[in-house]
Amino acid sequence: MNMKNFALILMSLLMVCCTKDDEVKAATVQEAGKTLVVYYSYTNNCHEIVTSLTSQIQADVMRIEPADKTQKYEANGYAIGTALLNAIKAAPNDAASYPAIDPVSITDLSQYQNIIIVTPLWWSQMAAIMQTYLFNYGAQMAGKHVALIVSSASSGISGVVADAERLVKNVTWMGDALWINASNHGNRASLIQNWLPTLNFAEKQTTMDKMYITIGGVTQPATLVDNAATQALVERLKDGAVTVTLNSSGGFEIWGALGFSLPTSNEQINAQPGDVILYNGSNICIFYGTNSWSYTRLGKIDGLSESELRTYLKAGESNIRVTLSLNNATGISNVRSNAESGAYYSLNGQRVENPSKGIFIRNGKKVIL
Repeated sequence: MNMKNFALILMSLLMVCCTKDDEVKAATVQEAGKTLVVYYSYTNNCHEIVTSLTSQIQADVMRIEPADKTQKYEANGYAIGTALLNAIKAAPNDAASYPAIDPVSITDLSQYQNIIIVTPLWWSQMAAIMQTYLFNYGAQMAGKHVALIVSSASSGISGVVADAERLVKNVTWMGDALWINASNHGNRASLIQNWLPTLNFAEKQTTMDKMYITIGGVTQPATLVDNAATQALVERLKDGAVTVTLNSSGGFEIWGALGFSLPTSNEQINAQPGDVILYNGSNICIFYGTNSWSYTRLGKIDGLSESELRTYLKAGESNIRVTLSLNNATGISNVRSNAESGAYYSLNGQRVENPSKGIFIRNGKKVIL
């Protein structure tokens, strides 16, 4: 074998190895749940970090911008930036303490299971602009897997981590925060590549059938996750609808016995409004508030706000008849499009002359009184 042929064989082997390695990395990313990268960048360092990050994972990206783009935070000995941070420290629970930001492009985080926050460090704290975003939207991250990347010149990042933990609660932190500073910023791609395998990404939850939940003549769809419990539930509902009696409990749910048992895959879950949960294998819980416990997830009611859920689920009441089925017998889709403009209609299409409390249809849209 001459040296030329040997070199060609060696190159081919290296290409195969690299391809296999890339396939493994790609598979890991594809098996993870949907991911959002949210970032703020003042000097463009965080933007460069996000560019390197999103070349290695599949994710949606959202950039946070201040409402006032004329500010020079570093001017006059960092006077402006320091003043913003001091205002937050003085009253961290007051929305007025946080600088205004532009409206964000993604306001509903329910579609994401993983969120990666990328932020600059300002004088040992999280940049005030990113703090505003997390103050406004951090509550939506509850129950999700969250990671943090911090960019700084040289200062340590413990203060930024503390700010993140204050603003984003009831989440699973995927791993240690990644610190990228001035001395290693040029190696950010390899730093990120080594960091990503240390993260505990949430597994992708594939969806399957729709289940329909009827309460008081009103039917709402719920999207089911794909697990052993929902597979068994769907098989049971193929034989016909199941009606159960549920009661309000704890100020956050209605729950009660199914009358039969389903397989469990319990995990610590931060249940959110709309979540449909299996408890102890034979009880169903439907949430209009939040609670953390060991549950098996079944699915989530589609499209209702927290206030709408409280009305629909008859929060606070007892002996609530709830029917589970695979067929949409009634519901909002039955409201005719030729309904009289300005009139109120119930969710099953009947006109209501003097509506009081509840969810109604007016001019083709849901309204809550």
